[in-house]
Amino acid sequence: MLDNLNSWEFIGLLLIALLIFGERLPKVIGDGMRMLRGLRAMATNATGDLSKELGTDIKLEDLNPKAFVRKHLLSEEDEAALRKPLTGIYDDLKGELSTAGKLAAETKANVNAMASATPTSTSSAPAATPARFDDAT
Repeated sequence: MLDNLNSWEFIGLLLIALLIFGERLPKVIGDGMRMLRGLRAMATNATGDLSKELGTDIKLEDLNPKAFVRKHLLSEEDEAALRKPLTGIYDDLKGELSTAGKLAAETKANVNAMASATPTSTSSAPAATPARFDDAT
């Protein structure tokens, strides 16, 4: 949860918390930890009750509707039948992407070969200036 905070940001947050809560900070931290433990216990009890009522072993990750349907309502044959049309398309797309990758690599190699074969001009002659015409009117 706090993986993206560096040490200075974490210290800054602690200082802000200390300024806001002052001497009550240890009590606030304790209340927050107690609340988290209570929420975790409620989630565990809810999944346990749901497992008992449905007669299967349910984990918290299984409460996602797609995962629940896949795990508890579809048989392996049904899931394979649903995936069959998509696997063919996936294999075709994978083949096309590998072909496109090969063509891109060949094109890059050809461009690099052409760039190294073309001599570069390094003349120091100034560019010719266009002729200037004065208006005689």
